[in-house]
Amino acid sequence: MSAQHIEEINFCIRCGQPLAKEFCFGRLRPKCPACGWVYFADPKVAVAALIQKNDKILLTRRANDPQRGLWSLPAGFVDAGEDPLQAIARECLEETGLSTRAGRLIDVLYGQEHPRGAHILIAYQMEILGGELRPGDDVDRVDFFAREALPPLAFHTTQKILQRAQEMDQS
Repeated sequence: MSAQHIEEINFCIRCGQPLAKEFCFGRLRPKCPACGWVYFADPKVAVAALIQKNDKILLTRRANDPQRGLWSLPAGFVDAGEDPLQAIARECLEETGLSTRAGRLIDVLYGQEHPRGAHILIAYQMEILGGELRPGDDVDRVDFFAREALPPLAFHTTQKILQRAQEMDQS
């Protein structure tokens, strides 16, 4: 748990008392001195889609910060109680206008690239089922690119996913 997450939690969600920071369960955590409730930060989970057509990769251009104007794979957060496979199909439809189906699991990556980003990223190969390619949600452009002519990428994880998928294709 980062120090940032500890500072964001100030009051007990059970009884409303101010929280104290105590060493418990192996690390410093916010804990209620009145009722004993302990805050455990949950990791943010996101999904990303690798969609290919005619040996080109579908990328989306970010309309918002962080990394506005740079490109990434269609991706987004998994909602609480949502199956990651449903989340990636939803995100693809919202961001690209395409109806998709998940194929192989490419990788599960850990590491937060920016303060509002995911801690865990699950990447799937996706198959296009239908729809009309158009930008939507938090994306202002969508397009297919050859691997050797990619635009500036927003995140290191995009490059890691592309490399992993290429390794899988070669083995």
